[in-house]
Amino acid sequence: MSAARALIVNADDFGHSEAVDAGVIEAHERGIVTAASLMVRRPNAEAAAAYARRSDLDVGLHVELGEWRHDEQQGWVAVYETEASDVRGDVARQLERFERLVGRPPTHLDSHQHVHREEPALAVFREVAARLRVPLRQFTPEIAFNGGFYGQDDEGRPYPEHVSPRALIALLRSLPPGVTELCCHPGRGQIPGSSYGSERELELVALCDPDVARTVATEQITLTGFAEVSPRLVAGL
Repeated sequence: MSAARALIVNADDFGHSEAVDAGVIEAHERGIVTAASLMVRRPNAEAAAAYARRSDLDVGLHVELGEWRHDEQQGWVAVYETEASDVRGDVARQLERFERLVGRPPTHLDSHQHVHREEPALAVFREVAARLRVPLRQFTPEIAFNGGFYGQDDEGRPYPEHVSPRALIALLRSLPPGVTELCCHPGRGQIPGSSYGSERELELVALCDPDVARTVATEQITLTGFAEVSPRLVAGL
């Protein structure tokens, strides 16, 4: 890829629910989303996979090994968590389900609430990514990761200023040379069982904003997917 700046706009939580999937699909078809990460155990996983099979959306695996929510008294508290001894098996089961649902391997690998960044999960994820020859979020050096487009602070409080069109435009203008993954979480309507709710609709508005699309063009940013950039990047995993 010859462009000075290339951007993968990757929507997490695909398959979570009808509301999340509606937002991801709209942000892909009307906005700048180019990729998504599929949660294979969630209620809408089959419908999301069906869309992936018939569209040009680049889809990877969003592994779930737990979920944590912020409590004012206790800080971040686990809602559920995979036992350390079962991390390898849990990742394998989710990968097998992904391939069964989508009909092909994932184009990239990441995890819910970024649990793959720490051991014992990290070693397993590195191994799987290397075997599949796909990028692993934040561990493929040639793909920079940007998580700044997010509507809550570190304690789970709403921060809508971070997901406005103005904020997204500023982020686009500040992209470094090379390939960047921009993580996002669009949604449409009520989000059952999610601590990240109304922020998803704000993200959707920004991702589909005409001024955002114009900024991509005027900044000469190439929108792309993991499948397009992976073959020359994954050799060093």
